Amino acid sequence: MRDSQSMIDFKRVLLSSLVLAAGLAPCIASAALGEPEASVQADVAQLKGSINTTDMAGYRVHEIQTPSGTRVREYVGSDGKVFAVAWKGPTMPNLQQTLGRYFDDYVAAAKAPHAGHHHLQIRRGDLVVESGGHMRAFSGRAYLPTAVPGGLAAGDIR
Repeated sequence: MRDSQSMIDFKRVLLSSLVLAAGLAPCIASAALGEPEASVQADVAQLKGSINTTDMAGYRVHEIQTPSGTRVREYVGSDGKVFAVAWKGPTMPNLQQTLGRYFDDYVAAAKAPHAGHHHLQIRRGDLVVESGGHMRAFSGRAYLPTAVPGGLAAGDIR
């Protein structure tokens, strides 16, 4: 029982640390889910990164490469709104900015007991967030399943 409680306490501390780090990481920010595509250019300027845009069938991917080596991909649907954000690199994105109005749902769901201490997976309403990694090697994604265009599998958001 004691080992089980220690593991639960460890997971809570780790989760709290990830949420705090994400909220305090001003160097990585992204367009918020459900927001207009115009916010992508503001992110490029704030991140001091370079951008590469790829048009796909029914959506567009903006990939921002930061000087620190983190890659942030922002997926925009034909309606001009961000439906997904993915990241990979040595730093976590600012999840409060990335998730926008969905951040409170994320925090509430993240506080609930869950398996695994190196990986967080949340499915709540119209929000999916998957995040994992360790120091200097983070990756994750957040997306709105009902906004993902037909023909794009959720597994292709990365």
